[in-house]
Amino acid sequence: MNMPYRPLGASGLKISALSLGAWVTFGKQIGDSTARKLMHTAYDSGINFFDNAEAYADGEAEIVMGKILQKAGWRRSSYVVSSKVFFGAEGDRPNEDGLSRKHVIEACHAALRRLQVDYLDLYFCHRPDPTVPIVETARAMHDLIVQGKVLYWGTSEWSAAQITAAHAACARLGLHAPVVEQPQYNLFHRSRVEKEYATLYRKFGLGTTIWSPLASGLLTGKYREGIPPGSRLAAPGLEWLRDIVSGPGAALRLAAIPKLAKIATELDTTLPRLGVAWCLKNPRVSTVILGASRVAQLQENLGAIEIVERLTPAVLARLDTISRPVAE
Repeated sequence: MNMPYRPLGASGLKISALSLGAWVTFGKQIGDSTARKLMHTAYDSGINFFDNAEAYADGEAEIVMGKILQKAGWRRSSYVVSSKVFFGAEGDRPNEDGLSRKHVIEACHAALRRLQVDYLDLYFCHRPDPTVPIVETARAMHDLIVQGKVLYWGTSEWSAAQITAAHAACARLGLHAPVVEQPQYNLFHRSRVEKEYATLYRKFGLGTTIWSPLASGLLTGKYREGIPPGSRLAAPGLEWLRDIVSGPGAALRLAAIPKLAKIATELDTTLPRLGVAWCLKNPRVSTVILGASRVAQLQENLGAIEIVERLTPAVLARLDTISRPVAE
C-alpha cells in the first residue's frame, strides 16, 4: 500500500490521506501497549498525522501519545501532531475552558508538556465560543504561531459564517488566519462539508481533517442488532452519539446498511473500507482521521486506500442514492 499525501488546503503542509486519532481510545478504552502498537502500525504504513485534544480522556490521551512519541524516536519533521482547545482538560473553574486568550495559551503550554513536543503542527479551536470575541482568539493563535509554539491553527465544528468571520478579523488585523476545519463527515453526515463550506474552499482554500468516517461505527454493520457491550456507543459519556442508532432517522440509516454492504461485496471489499474510501474520494478532504482499538481494525481501514479507484461515477451514484435521503 502506498500512502498518498495531500496538501492541507491552501497551506504548504503535506498530510497523509489517512491519519490516526486518539479520541475515545487513548488513555481510556485501550491500554498504553495497544496505543503504542497502533501508532507504530500507522507510522510504518505512511501515516504522518496524529490527532489529539486537551479534552480526550481529560488530557490522558495526550500523555499516552507523548510517551509513545518520545520512545519512538521518530524525526520530528516526519510527523504532524495536533491538539484542540475548548473543553478543558481538568478543573471546571472560570477560564479553564473556552477560547479566551488565557485558556488558549495555557492549554497550548499544557498540551506541549503532555505531548512532549516543542511545538504543535496544528492547533484547533475545538468548538466556537460565543462568549469570547473572535479577535481575541485569533490574536492568541497568531501570537502562538509567531512564538513558534504552533505552526497552523484551525477550527472544529464551526459554521461557515463563523469561519468567515475569523478570516475577516485576521485579514483586517494582519493576523495568521485559520487554514483547516475538522468537521464530521461520512455517508450519513455530509451537508456541512459538501454544501455549507462550498464557498470556503474557493475563497480561503480551506483544508479539512474529517472525523467519524464510519459514522461512529454504524458503517461497520455492528449496530444492526442494537448497541453491543464494549462498543464506542456503549461507552460512558458518549450518550450523545447514540442518536445515530436510536434517534430521528435511525431506522432509515440502519435499513441502508445492508444495501451499502451489498455494494461493498460487489467491489470485493468490506463495508468499513468502502465508507472510508468514499470519504477519500472527495477532493475537499485533506485527511480522514481513523479511530481504532485494535491493530487489526486499523489495518482493515488502511486498506481503503486500495479501493478508492474502484469508486467509479456509477458506483458513487448508487451510494448517493442510498445514503443521501437519510443523511444530515
